[in-house]
Amino acid sequence: MELLGQNFIGNARSNGSGETFTIASPLDQRPLPGAFHVASKADVDAALRAAHEAFAMFSRTTGEQRATLLERIADEILALGDALLERAHLETSLPLPRLTGERARTTNQLKLFASLVREGSWVDARIDPAQPDRQPLPRVDLRRMLVPLGPVAVFGASNFPFAFSVAGGDTASALATGNPVVVKAHERHPGTSELVAGAIQRAIAGAGLPPGIFSMVHGRAETGLEIVKHPLTRAVGFTGSRTAGRALFDAAAARPTPIPVFAEMSSLNPIFLLPGALRERGAAIAEGLKNSVTNGAGQFCTKPGLVFAVEGPELTAFLETFSKLFSAVQPISMLHQGICATYQRGLDALAKRTDLQPLARSAGTADPARSEGLPVAYRIDAKRFLADPHLQEELFGPFTLFIVAESTDDLVELAGNLEGQLTASVHGTPAELSIAGPLVARMQALAGRLIVNGFPTGVEVGHAMNHGGPYPATTDVRFTSVGTASLQRFVRPVCYQDFPAELLPDALRNENALGIWRLIDGQLTRDPVKA
Repeated sequence: MELLGQNFIGNARSNGSGETFTIASPLDQRPLPGAFHVASKADVDAALRAAHEAFAMFSRTTGEQRATLLERIADEILALGDALLERAHLETSLPLPRLTGERARTTNQLKLFASLVREGSWVDARIDPAQPDRQPLPRVDLRRMLVPLGPVAVFGASNFPFAFSVAGGDTASALATGNPVVVKAHERHPGTSELVAGAIQRAIAGAGLPPGIFSMVHGRAETGLEIVKHPLTRAVGFTGSRTAGRALFDAAAARPTPIPVFAEMSSLNPIFLLPGALRERGAAIAEGLKNSVTNGAGQFCTKPGLVFAVEGPELTAFLETFSKLFSAVQPISMLHQGICATYQRGLDALAKRTDLQPLARSAGTADPARSEGLPVAYRIDAKRFLADPHLQEELFGPFTLFIVAESTDDLVELAGNLEGQLTASVHGTPAELSIAGPLVARMQALAGRLIVNGFPTGVEVGHAMNHGGPYPATTDVRFTSVGTASLQRFVRPVCYQDFPAELLPDALRNENALGIWRLIDGQLTRDPVKA
């Protein structure tokens, strides 16, 4: 599959500004085939104008039409076969089994969203029929549902080249709800992005939908800011660093007409270990924690970067087991040399601190030529941790910090002093958990997903999943970027008052020809509105 390195502007291609870039594989630093064209301002403008023009038609498509599109995209991605996996492996160093699983997650997510929009009840239709005889005042006819926002800017994430990239959750949820998408491809996996963009383009053509509903451009940070600032952009989906996410958020807020930015940025995903749990199953917890910290070279947004525990013999035995397991983990190739270098600088800074005690590190030697990160763990006293907010800054890679408290009551205070997180976990015995209400209350205040006797890595794509949390985990705590509830990000409610039937959307008409669930006079039903 030849890579042309061009920008996708609807069904057209562009060589952009004339500037090109190439990439090297993080596995061995060898240059990879393909020169990729940085999009020009004219490309960004053309992509968003095409999206804007297509929105008028795409926003009125049926659930069946959008479901068919999503399923076609999944099929086209699978049709790329091993070539897609091999290119992604060379660009990200992620192993082929991991990428195979991520591709399945991505295509299954597209199919899950297809089933949701085909059924149609996601529009949250609400009807309060007119009551002209109501006293002391009559009630007007009110009907409300969710409608799409308009062109959505999506930013590919480095650590998930499929699931949070060109055809990932942001794109899928935007297209599912009738919003055109303009993707800013991640510059570290541009070949993977091009292959998936071609699959989406073919799916759109096969579904007979306007080509302007999807575009993808290559570029750098400036290109992303141009997309966000463009007056036709209506919302933004982003997964990445706090620095980049905040830059996009600030740019969107500074527009003459601000737009929402749904950015997932940074999380340390604290784990609280209660003494009884360590006494009863410390070895199993140590194994699970080691796997959770080092899986994917610690480059998951749900990696546990902080572990809180209570001083005592249970912890001493646990840390001995954990250290042995952790030291056996070999250095792991990271996504690219930039991330690897940033990780190493973070480790170098920690090594100079006198308040941190080395706890465990890989017995191997990291090879810079293979972008390898060394698994490392430190420990610190709880009081010293509380005195330094810099210890709550994310170190992206196979690193974790143990914070040792004097008592379980101290864990409650520690939880109350943390920044917003995606997840928070607690390990305890039934007896410990029965009296852990104060700790769980603090966990609920700081995180969007709470876990008992488990680990946060691994995010199920389903109806009940919440992948979001208070700032800085995300810019809007009310929403998730994973699961079917993620569709709520790119829609807004509209109320129709005293509308004639012929002007109402199908979802709000009396007969309910769509057969969806609707809230009529406060009662959830599929029945038609009684005349």
